[in-house]
Amino acid sequence: MEPLGATTVFLVICVSCLLFFSAWRKMSGSGKLPPGPVAFPIIGNTLQLNTRNFAKYGPVFTIYLGSLRVVVLYGQEAVKEALIDQGDEFSGRGKLALADKLAKGTGIIFSNGERWKQLRRFALTTLRNFGMGKKSVEERIQEEAHFLVERLRNTHERPFDPTIPLTHAVSNIICSIVFGDRFDYDDQKFLTLIKLTEDNNELLRSLLGQVCSLYNFFPTLMDHIPGPHQELLKNSEELRIFVLERVKMHKESLDLSCPRDFIDAFLIKMEQEQQNGQSEFNTENLLRSTLDLFLAGTGTSSTTLRHGLLILLKYPDIEEKVHEEIDRVIGRSRSPCMADRSQMPYTDAVIHEIQRFVNLVPMGVPHAVTRDTHFRQYVIPKVSSKAINAALFTRG
Repeated sequence: MEPLGATTVFLVICVSCLLFFSAWRKMSGSGKLPPGPVAFPIIGNTLQLNTRNFAKYGPVFTIYLGSLRVVVLYGQEAVKEALIDQGDEFSGRGKLALADKLAKGTGIIFSNGERWKQLRRFALTTLRNFGMGKKSVEERIQEEAHFLVERLRNTHERPFDPTIPLTHAVSNIICSIVFGDRFDYDDQKFLTLIKLTEDNNELLRSLLGQVCSLYNFFPTLMDHIPGPHQELLKNSEELRIFVLERVKMHKESLDLSCPRDFIDAFLIKMEQEQQNGQSEFNTENLLRSTLDLFLAGTGTSSTTLRHGLLILLKYPDIEEKVHEEIDRVIGRSRSPCMADRSQMPYTDAVIHEIQRFVNLVPMGVPHAVTRDTHFRQYVIPKVSSKAINAALFTRG
């Protein structure tokens, strides 16, 4: 063998040994972590992401997405046991690079610890104060339903895509609570807001969304590479700018004794805590919390309604029974109300089945344990802020 060839072989062997030693170190020291497939160097188990590859490990297993260690809980029993029976231990938020880039640890969805507790408590209290779960929000929904029906009537029985009108209607409910007003369906700013939201959802749902996911594994590299993740970040910044404009408008007309909506309530809380240097009630948390509420209140409900229509089209016999119960209990001369629910068991069951059937968020939002946690026969360790140990929950 020539010297050059021997040198090449030697280097290949050395690099291979280093890579596999790195992989071995990653797998060792895992303590009593759930079992899982052997991870490849650098890419982890990224090329093995298929449920058939993981079935043999049961409902709790460990994988590596690049260098990101993930404990996956699969199925209703495992998820319930973690999120409900051991809710405190699993209440941490797993860190994802893309979420950190977007939210920077602010807001409700991707914050942690005391910040999350304070913002979540404030949001729940404020939403209740503005009608969530009360008669007043039912009236807002009934009013918006009338606008939606008129919009559908204007199609004059021609084929149409229900995505936009359903999204507008659902979004207006949360907008009335967060921003203080509903928007006209033809309002240009509202249309832009909905388009940005839909574009981001489509990016995450599509194959291009896989490129966005790579950001979580190689954030430094992806920052310098063009692609759909850059569009996602650009759209998110435009959404932030929209909310910032609304906040400025609210500041100019704020009445400390009479909050009109979530933004007003947050601004008043900021005023009350302005002497507290450690307060979580600041502009960045206001912007992100408002966006979190808007996106959460717009996306999941409108998508569920859309899938519900599709499912009823596929099962016309079910649709006919629902229609019959609606006509019998509600009729066609008044709007439905929550009091009707107890008299409509079949429709109620169909709605629950649609929610079970529709896989809105396939892997859920990443969680992290708040301390070393015993789960079944395993131990999921808490890790330092520099490391990442996310638990992704899927539905069975």
